[in-house]
Amino acid sequence: MSDANDQTADLTLLGQTRTLYPEEPSVDILETFPNRFAHRDYWIHFVCPEFTARCPVTNQPDFGSISIRYIADERCIESKSLKLYLFSFRNFNTFHEDSVNHILDDLIAACNPRKAIVEGTFNARGGISIHVTAESP
Repeated sequence: MSDANDQTADLTLLGQTRTLYPEEPSVDILETFPNRFAHRDYWIHFVCPEFTARCPVTNQPDFGSISIRYIADERCIESKSLKLYLFSFRNFNTFHEDSVNHILDDLIAACNPRKAIVEGTFNARGGISIHVTAESP
């Protein structure tokens, strides 16, 4: 097994005392580290219960929860970079369906997981709540 310094050598956000919050989502925000257990399938599950984005029509905030589950291949997503990535949607105009698929596409680009599922459960607006699930492959 590699030692912890080998795993964290490429991480720039973890351990920083001052955090800069990105203005819009980009795969470049997501940092990864080597998966020491790439020989096995196991699920990694993240939940962001305070996800916020803006409606592209009304510019009003939409609130919901994002759940990300994936089976890593060679790389794992570092959680602080994921937090900052998800926070970057806060002032970003997007439909619910687009945000869930955007997150899945960026997750795939960042770490090329064996399998990934992103679910968005959005609070009701106008009497209708929306639940979106995107998966790969």
